[in-house]
Amino acid sequence: MTGPTTTFSALGLCDELLQSVAEKGYDTPSEIQIEAVPAILSERDVMAVAQTGTGKTASFVLPILHLIHNAKKTDSGLIRALIIAPTRELAAQVATSVEAYSKYTNLRSFAVFGGVRIESQLIELQKGLDILVATPGRLLDLYNNHSLSFDDIAFFVLDEADRMLELGFIDDIRHIQTLLPKQRQTLLFSATFSKEIKSLAQGMLKQPISLEIKNTNNNINTITQMLHPVEKERKTELLRYLIEQHKWHQLLIFIKTKRDADALRDTLGEAGISAESIHANRTQHARTKALEGFKQGTIQVLVATDIAARGIDINQLPCVINYNLPYVPEDYVHRIGRTGRASAEGLAITLFSEDEAKQLRAIERSTGRQFKRHFIPAFAPPKKVIEKKVEDDGDLYGHFEADINPKKKAKGRGRKRRGR
Repeated sequence: MTGPTTTFSALGLCDELLQSVAEKGYDTPSEIQIEAVPAILSERDVMAVAQTGTGKTASFVLPILHLIHNAKKTDSGLIRALIIAPTRELAAQVATSVEAYSKYTNLRSFAVFGGVRIESQLIELQKGLDILVATPGRLLDLYNNHSLSFDDIAFFVLDEADRMLELGFIDDIRHIQTLLPKQRQTLLFSATFSKEIKSLAQGMLKQPISLEIKNTNNNINTITQMLHPVEKERKTELLRYLIEQHKWHQLLIFIKTKRDADALRDTLGEAGISAESIHANRTQHARTKALEGFKQGTIQVLVATDIAARGIDINQLPCVINYNLPYVPEDYVHRIGRTGRASAEGLAITLFSEDEAKQLRAIERSTGRQFKRHFIPAFAPPKKVIEKKVEDDGDLYGHFEADINPKKKAKGRGRKRRGR
């Protein structure tokens, strides 16, 4: 849609925003920013596919700030933009971006979400603000309490719409939509264009500009991805070994369940490794404290579920570990995208057990790459397990025996099966 724009100034943003962008060290806009900023500045509705780590947040925050700043009436104190995010962490991250980019304007912003006392949020709202970032539940609580007015909202943003649907917020979103002025600009960002997302968009957007950035996770190319086969029961043992060997100052570990997150945190703690966990059952105070400790370096390891990790943004995070593989391939891309940001090198390690073969195949199909298995001799699965998986899954484990017993690779059973 646009030409080969290479600078933020060419996007048509005001000087105040350009100064903030420069302060953050950005000089070249990302692909989604090149496409989305001019589209939003044209005051059209936009439906965009963009994943975490692509500069997505700035692609809608910057043009909204520009439009509000240029049209702002002196000290109106009226909410002009409403940004909805699926989780507390993501809402906080978006609010931080809004605050940083609006530094040289007189625009005011605030984030509201559950897990903190509503009274403190009411005090901030009474002061007046221009941009409100919110999670659906807390937003409706405040509205039903008559603590908010949507009458002056001109911009409505639904961020990570696919995650909204996964978390069951569809009814809340549809209800919120009915409360907003009909004359508004609506922006919808999602990681996928599923049937459900398209259906949601049809009821919210008017003749939108559709943007779909191919290969949105270009930073994957800067991430070294390693897969260590290991028996399920020995994953924690292998994890401790890796931590001792690599001596990471920061390590983000993804795990499936809240119970397992706490159990792994406790196990690592008992081994003398400073660790914390974040998941939906922890209070907002505990989650914020854990994340701040991790960012500041007082906590070495952060164990997170996929939902709680949305919104985690750590610069120069050296490594991400998948303790187990996610069921949804897109979640794998989201996970490893926490490292290797802004073209920096990153490392993503997966501790892979035989019961995760289906998830691995789905990820390989989705990402278009075949994962090379890296064996750590002391933790390699027993030969009989490998041979059984070759029989069950064909080429999935077909080269394992050759890797473990290189002297026998011409005679290995895996080699014979693979040639059938």
